[in-house]
Amino acid sequence: MACITQADVSDHFSKKLEDVRSKLFIQALGDLYATEVELKQAHKDAIKSIKDTCSKKCKDDEIMFEKIQAYKDEMQQKSLPAKEREAEIAETLSEIQDKEKQKEAMIRNIQKLTEEQARKKQLMIAQNKANKDKLKNLNKAKQVFQERLGLEIRKLHGEKLQFVFRNISHKDPDSVYTFLLRIDEEGSYEVISCDPPLECMSHLEHRLKQTNNFSAFLANVRKEFSALTKS
Repeated sequence: MACITQADVSDHFSKKLEDVRSKLFIQALGDLYATEVELKQAHKDAIKSIKDTCSKKCKDDEIMFEKIQAYKDEMQQKSLPAKEREAEIAETLSEIQDKEKQKEAMIRNIQKLTEEQARKKQLMIAQNKANKDKLKNLNKAKQVFQERLGLEIRKLHGEKLQFVFRNISHKDPDSVYTFLLRIDEEGSYEVISCDPPLECMSHLEHRLKQTNNFSAFLANVRKEFSALTKS
């Protein structure tokens, strides 16, 4: 049987981890681009909706003013009693007031829509930045652990990452210790499973969310796996 050297194992893991890093990086760029396109399209649709609404309101106002002018011309041509003219004027003024109220309500709605679009834009920008930072932390952690500790990272279905540790047990270096991780919709790390189970995993996950130090998290997980072999 051919002898497998430590260098061969290291090269093998280095190549696999580099493939994972490249896939994660390409996917992250695709996600960021898709998010930017979505944001631009949403902003464009909102502006178009505002323009269409304002254009319709201007046309309605023009029609109303033409109607008022027609009323005035008609009243000038007819010899109506003063009370009847006053009633028509009062009715016309009431319609104008109603239109003004509708216009004010529409302006408030447009302002609210504009502010909501700006808020969503800021949230998306902040989320994109947070995802970039997390990807950067993952890359740093990957470099350290692939060089020193024989870590393998596998991308699974559903945007999940499996972290595979070897060289934990001196008696059986090929023994596998794993945990499954994902980043939720709010950009927070979430450990889904751990094999073999670690009682302190929930505590380590909580610390990761507080510090955002992924390298320290991986080091602590490996330390706990190593402790299992000594118990």
